[in-house]
Amino acid sequence: MSEERGNGSSQWEFILLGVSDQPRLEMLLFVVFLVLYIMNLVGNLTIIVVLWLEPSLHTPMYFFLSNLSFLDLCYTTSTVPQMLVNFRSTHKSITWAGCVAQLYVFLSLGCTECLLLVVMAYDRYVAICQPLRYTIVMSRRLCLQMAATVWLSGFGNSMLQTILTVRVPRCGRNRVDHFFCEVPALLKLACVDTAANEAEAFAVSVIFLLVPLGFILVSYGYIVTAVLRIRSAQGRLKAFNTCASHLAVVSLFYGTAIFMYLQPPSSYSQERGKMVSLFYGIIAPMLNSLIYTMRNKDVHGALRRVLRRLFGSKRT
Repeated sequence: MSEERGNGSSQWEFILLGVSDQPRLEMLLFVVFLVLYIMNLVGNLTIIVVLWLEPSLHTPMYFFLSNLSFLDLCYTTSTVPQMLVNFRSTHKSITWAGCVAQLYVFLSLGCTECLLLVVMAYDRYVAICQPLRYTIVMSRRLCLQMAATVWLSGFGNSMLQTILTVRVPRCGRNRVDHFFCEVPALLKLACVDTAANEAEAFAVSVIFLLVPLGFILVSYGYIVTAVLRIRSAQGRLKAFNTCASHLAVVSLFYGTAIFMYLQPPSSYSQERGKMVSLFYGIIAPMLNSLIYTMRNKDVHGALRRVLRRLFGSKRT
């Protein structure tokens, strides 16, 4: 009877193994990711609030940055809270519905970030290569249309990939050797041939990773050409500085995501996959807020002005 209950429950929940065989490492990861998650919440919420309250930053570049901050906030929230709970729990489970929801949201936000980084590269291309037409080309209407297209495309595409992944027969297997629900780890549970799923995942990875990265590289090819034509060394430095943060984010995200997804799950290494997923799905989004604000004088100045207005109004 108990075996029947066990087999029945395995259909409606997954066990996320993570590093449950290493309690000390698990405790260390709990502390590290708790601190990083709090920093991520504070950093990205600060960026969103400052960009919303400061009129001087109501420009296309900062509009897309606020989208990225909101996306990164959701990205980490889709996985980290569940991870933290499992780190301190003896029964490291997630319900079937919770796993499906986590997989869908994680995939959707990943695809959305791929496309959003392309839009941000296009914004920099227009700003540097066509500065006199920038305000005309990057109109408020176009920015809203591009943002809506990016979000809808990301969430629309991931619906099919999620359905195909969760419908694969598992024959009662429910022990996921990962920190959260992700496509390669879930396909490892399959008790049937997953060649079709692997081909679909590879095709989606090419469309949402290699193609957008190609557009970004082409955009920066034009940007570099335009910057080298600037006679002033100070002007060239300023132009490159406006792109440095975006390039750092692109390198972090695309580098690790391509390494993770442009390999067939049949050759997927569990331990390596877990670490890479932590980096591109959690650590990289947490670093984005630091990368974009560390050397950005406009954001620093806006933050000081917002704080001055807030605390000044309290004193009066």
